[in-house]
Order: sequence, then C-alpha cells, then structure tokens
Amino acid sequence: PVISAKYILIKYFFPLVVLSLLLATWFSVECNPGPIDDIAVDRYFIPKSCFREVKSGDFVRYHYNGTFTDGKLFDSSYDRGAAFFGQVGQKWQIAGVDKGILGMCVNEHRRITVPPHLAYGSQGAGDKVPPDTTLVFDLVLLDIFNRADQVQTKVISTPKECKRSVMRTDFVRFHFNGTLLDGTVFDSSYKRSQTQDSVVGEGWLIKGLDEGLLGMCVGEIRHFIIPPFLAFGEKGYGTEIPPHASLVYHILLEDLHNPKDDIVVEVVEAPEPCTRKSVAGDYIRYNYNASLLNGITFDSSYQHNQTYNTYIGMGYMISGIDKGLQGVCTGERRRIILPPHLAYGQQGAGKDIPGSAVLVFDIHVIDFHNVKDPVHVETTHKPEVCNETSEVNDFIEYHYNCSLLDGTLLFTSRDYETPQDVVLGGGKIIDGLDEALRNMCVGERRTVIVPPHLGHGEKGAGIVPGSAVLRFELDLVSLQKGVPEGYLFIWLEESPVQLFEALDSNQDQQVPLEEFSQFIKQQVLEGKGRLKPAQDPDSVIRDMFKNQDRNADGLITQDELKLKVDEDVEKTRHEEL
Repeated sequence: PVISAKYILIKYFFPLVVLSLLLATWFSVECNPGPIDDIAVDRYFIPKSCFREVKSGDFVRYHYNGTFTDGKLFDSSYDRGAAFFGQVGQKWQIAGVDKGILGMCVNEHRRITVPPHLAYGSQGAGDKVPPDTTLVFDLVLLDIFNRADQVQTKVISTPKECKRSVMRTDFVRFHFNGTLLDGTVFDSSYKRSQTQDSVVGEGWLIKGLDEGLLGMCVGEIRHFIIPPFLAFGEKGYGTEIPPHASLVYHILLEDLHNPKDDIVVEVVEAPEPCTRKSVAGDYIRYNYNASLLNGITFDSSYQHNQTYNTYIGMGYMISGIDKGLQGVCTGERRRIILPPHLAYGQQGAGKDIPGSAVLVFDIHVIDFHNVKDPVHVETTHKPEVCNETSEVNDFIEYHYNCSLLDGTLLFTSRDYETPQDVVLGGGKIIDGLDEALRNMCVGERRTVIVPPHLGHGEKGAGIVPGSAVLRFELDLVSLQKGVPEGYLFIWLEESPVQLFEALDSNQDQQVPLEEFSQFIKQQVLEGKGRLKPAQDPDSVIRDMFKNQDRNADGLITQDELKLKVDEDVEKTRHEEL
C-alpha cells in the first residue's frame, strides 16, 4: 500500500542535485564578451488550469531535452530515466533555464532558447557543448513546491449532517485516487475494490494525510495536494512515486470510529405508555434495516419478510446489538450505531460487511416477552351490577379482536354473525385467552396481553407468527354457569331425600325415560338444578338416564339409582383401599 507504510520516517532535505556536468558548471565559467541577447521563451502548450506558477525559491521537477539550434540532441533527462530536480534562483541550473522557467505551470511545455552568455559562454562544456553556443531546452514541468508549503485542502462536498469528524487516534476507512502533480496515477483504492484503513495521527500514514484527514466527516470528499516533505520526500516510494514528488489525493471518507467507542443509541420513536422495558433474558422480535456508516444497506428483515427473533443479553447476537436492545419498549424505534469491536471486528462478515466497519441498525421493536411473563389483564369497562362471574366449566359467549402488539389485526369475531362461544377450561382455546376470560361479568370489557408460551408458542399458527405476543380486546356477551368435570347435572339446592320417589311420579317402582326427563326439566325450570351447558338438554338427559339404567332395560329401579356424588365417594373409598 503506497500511502500507509506504517511508521515510515519521512525525512526531507534538499540535496545539491546536479542537472549534469553540462548544466551544473555554468556559474564557474567566465564568459567572453558576447551579444547581450536575452532568452527566448515559447509557451507552446499551456494547461487549462494552473493552481500555481514557478517563482524564485521554488523547488521544481521537470523533464527536458537539450538541443542545439540545428536540433541535434546533446542532453536529455528522458534518456537518464530521471527528471531534473532543483531550486529556482539558487544556481542549481544554467542562468537561462533558471530565468526561463519562471511563471511556468505544472504540465506546461516550454521551449527556452538560451544565448551563450546565459548558458556555457566562451568555454562551452567539455566535448558536449562547444564555446559560444546557443542552446534550446524543451521542458515539461512535473512538480513544484516550496518549503513554506502546507497541505492544500479543497472540500469538494460535505454531508448534510455531521455529528462527528476525524480526530487523532481515530480509525478511518476511506477510498482514494492518488496521482502525482502532473496527473500520473500512482494508486487507487477503487481499483483494489477495498478501502484504505488506518489510524490517524499515529504515524501509520504520511504526514500530509494525517493532517488532511483531520476534521473530515463520513461521506465528505476532499482534494489534497501534499508537498514532498509531508509525503515520501527525497526517497519516493517504489516505482510509482519518484523522489521529491508532490502527491494529489481525492478522498472519500467511508467510515470513522475510535477503538474506545461504545455503541450509540438514538431513540427515534418512543411509545407512550411503556409499561415494561426489555431486560437480559427476554425473547424479542424486531424488524431492522442494517447499513454501513456511508448509508449502504447490507441487510434487512423487511427483505426477508419476517422479524428477527432471539434472546437478548445471552450472547446470541453480536455484542453491540445484544446491548443495544436492552431497555427498549414494545413498538419503539431506535438507531444503534456499533463500532467494529462490538460488531464483526477486523474480519468483517461475508462480502457485504468489510473489516473494521461501523454498522448502523435501524430497529423497530415488535414485541418481547419473558418465559416467566403471566397474562396481563386490564379491565376497561365493568358493569355496575355483577351477580356472577365466569369460571372453569362455564359456557360463555364473547366478542374479541386479536392483534399483534404493532397493531396488526389478525382475527375478529365481528366478522361472524354470532359471538365466539366456549366452555372455559375445556382446552378449546389458547391457555392465555382461557385464563383471561375467567372472573368476568357479562358486559365487562378487557384488554389482555398474552405471551407466546400461553398463546401459539414458537411455531405460531396460521397467520400468527412464531413467538408472537398477542393483544386481545374482549367483551363478555353471555354466561351460562357450568357443571364440574364429569358431571351432566348438579343440584343447586339439596336433592330430595326420597329421590327415587320423586322421580317415580306414578309410584310403580320404575322410572322410564319420559318420567326421568320430565323431573329433571322441572328442577332446571325451578332453579333447583343445572344441566351441563352448551349441549342439547334432551341429549344430556338421555345420557344421564343411561348412566342410571345400569341393566339397559329402559327403566330405572331404586336399586339402580345412585347420585354421582355418592358414586365418586364410593370410588374414592375403593381407591383408598
């Protein structure tokens, strides 16, 4: 990686670089008197943009071809494979070139014609340049900087919101294009399809980047020009960055965190009221959108068309979410920002989550519960007069609305012509609802919260999702008191002492079904007894008769007749024996 050689000590000094023996000896030559012609400068290519012009004292890098006026080549930086480097106005080059390069822009092409007295004069230069020779230099300026230069920063774009910017010791991930000052590309994170990741201000980056990244926001784009002494200095880097090269970076900051960061929780919507907040050990169902800090989505429960369901505080999730979901209310919307050490760390996850990535989860809590949660009952209306309440074995009729805690309606009895009916305790409805319908008065209304272990459990049922907490709105319409389990009829008063005689209306010592049925119906009519509700009375009475007609001859005799309570006592006695 070109720009992040860790702990590279960048030292900058300005060596006396000699263009060549031919260019470096002009100042020691005593020129013979000659013409006083000045240099001639032909600016035959001028770039459209010029951020800066050469002035005396600047350091420059340029390539050149040196020819005589007849076009014959006597020297070339291209042939040596290294550009000339020197300081303008300090006799690092012949006087004519030193003068002719002033005002030049990077990427500008100039042809400078230098008369002998501003070149090598009457002495010439060895066997390469004869005395009193006019020289022609074709130059292209590659680089320019000054000792007083700092990092030049231009902000290209900034995000609308910036809650935090880069500080020293922060870990950053950024994309960049890197070029030399003349536009030559030396590196690009985009070509590698991988961000550059580094700590700022700890010597992991060249000094210019350490300085230039400070204050950047995620999503911000900056353009940097970094002088060589804040980059790779006199040594350059590899084959891509030559010595004494200014560097240009076009940077997009993708991510930012500090190793000391904790999760950040932003409550977007808090429902009122909030009767209970989640704690470790709760089982939670929630929807989420998950993105990187730059806004790119990498996962969503909405795309899967199902909630994410899990226990919290028990290590079933990445630690940042495990922590961030504690203390939520049902229906709450919150944003949780996770630094990588509380998410997927340096390794990332799959192809969508890069290493050392900060993650953002936008969460909507659907519901949560604990296996110890009871049914929660809230009475919203109770009639002034209530003589009896519902209990196990009672037959009731009721209206209901059943919904999820997010308000999604699942079922309603209003879709049918008649109310829902059930015998309480008969195992025909979910346990939580059966429990919630007890001790109600006719006309009473309740709101009931049923946890899944008292509802439809982990698997759900039909359109009821697995592990869903259910909300019921209940309205008791009617109530028929029941009889104990195993009974078809109970006495509400003391039974007749001479029961058989009461049954045997014609006193013929035998009771047919007609006599039996007439007697039982009379007891119910007078409020002395009660048949099992929710069934056809005649069918119930026939079953009672069969139970007493032990020899199945269609008649009950006194020897056959036994009250069920007496049978239960006798049965218990036998079991004890």
